[in-house]
Amino acid sequence: MKKTIFAMSAAAVLSITACTKTDFKNAYPDPSKVNSTTVAKQFSGFLYSNIGYIVPSYTEYFVVLRITLDPYTQATGFANAANQYIPGASATSGYWDSYYNFLAQYRELQKVYAQLSTADQAASRIYMVAATIFLYDETQKMVDLYGDIPFTEAGMLSTDGGNYSATYAKYDKAEDIYTKMLDDLKGFSSELSSISLSAGTQATFKNQDLIYKGSITGWAKYCNSLRLRLLTRVSGVASFQSRAKSEIADIAANTNTLIASNSDNAQINVYTLGSGIDASGFRSGLEDWNGNLAGKAMIDHMNTNADPRLRVLFRAGDSAKGKYIGLDPTLDASTQNNLIANTSTLAIYNRTTTSRNKYFPGVLMNAAEVSYLLAEYNLGAGNDAAAKTAYETGIQQSIAYYYAIRALSADNTDSIAGAATPSAAEITAYLASPGVSWSSATTAAAKLNLIATQKWLHFNVIQPFESWSETRRLDAPAFTFWTDNSSIQKTPPHRWLYPTSENTYNTKNYQAVQANDKLDTKIFWDLQ
Repeated sequence: MKKTIFAMSAAAVLSITACTKTDFKNAYPDPSKVNSTTVAKQFSGFLYSNIGYIVPSYTEYFVVLRITLDPYTQATGFANAANQYIPGASATSGYWDSYYNFLAQYRELQKVYAQLSTADQAASRIYMVAATIFLYDETQKMVDLYGDIPFTEAGMLSTDGGNYSATYAKYDKAEDIYTKMLDDLKGFSSELSSISLSAGTQATFKNQDLIYKGSITGWAKYCNSLRLRLLTRVSGVASFQSRAKSEIADIAANTNTLIASNSDNAQINVYTLGSGIDASGFRSGLEDWNGNLAGKAMIDHMNTNADPRLRVLFRAGDSAKGKYIGLDPTLDASTQNNLIANTSTLAIYNRTTTSRNKYFPGVLMNAAEVSYLLAEYNLGAGNDAAAKTAYETGIQQSIAYYYAIRALSADNTDSIAGAATPSAAEITAYLASPGVSWSSATTAAAKLNLIATQKWLHFNVIQPFESWSETRRLDAPAFTFWTDNSSIQKTPPHRWLYPTSENTYNTKNYQAVQANDKLDTKIFWDLQ
């Protein structure tokens, strides 16, 4: 607990210009150790404080995702082993600690903002709105991993003047956190439609904003797209159904306020290597210990339907004669390990596109995801034509997205086995293939499965948190896993366990949630 709820991490950066990590450290020291700071600097420091879980890093991929979400969503192939469905403590506690360091930075921003005059608060309002949107994006991931978490009272050590005894944080109900996020995001959507900045504030905000470089329109689209994601996530929960139906209808009627094209994507771009914002750690993070192996389910679907993304996302094994082969998760461990160690037939993620692409951006939300959410809404609303259009638009956006990501790379390790970019005819053929074609699905359930499958293909290892949440919420696509009969956890879990530090240091508050601290406790929106 002392390292999580109470922790204060170092503030960070001003902008994504050509500067070094040392520059960042000197310019933005730990806010708990300086006499003065500004809202603008705290804002960019807050955005940067969680950069290792936004821009691909070694810790995120090797320590956390390799042994949890990547295999649990079959985005990667993996060798079966005892207790593989129990998320490792190093992964879960590391992610927990990082989030609460991040939340502490937000509390520091709130503290600095609260000390301003009323007039200065009005002038700096954009920083609080943007910061809270970003906070809620990351908070949603935490709730979807753990369920109830400390939130409204968490991260207050600096605010409470360093009084540890006053800073033990209660656990907020997951439903309550979702409600607050949805309430606030709805308000921000309205606010961003009318907010205006002085020339000075606009110039400073542009420099400090790592995501949209000062574009209020961009932040408004991110805000509404995040609302759409959260509303869709809870749309099956009885207490949220009326709200979700009404608000999603309003959002869907104004798609110009959403991330509607890849130029609108919410992401942190990499401009200068060595600046502290680049994907240098992606290589070892994904590739070490065979973390980049292709899974059978994903490769089989791509092969069967001639997916144009196959060649840009994956690389065939050296001795596979151009065939893409994924590792079967149902094989026994001995057979799997022999395939991994003694042959070079298995496909891997294309290293030039992904792990060795130091310019790989930090993905928050993108157009394809939004299109799939709209497809699901329209399907449920009985508007089949609009659902089909959104679904096929999402596929085309996803294809364009990954080829554009490939174009950013300065690496040339893995070539593309085929056309450098897919032709219109190739994309049309893919949309008409049996496992993709909208018209081939004769029921709403079958069409929802198409949407779920395309989400999963699009998310792969790049948006694993969203993939894990959506595959659990929709219970699709269907996966077959090896059963670990030697363990108390025989199949993938529904949530992560709280770190042991919570029971040790935050004992009283932890006891209130202890009964639900089980791997098979479902998050409130997981109704399948």
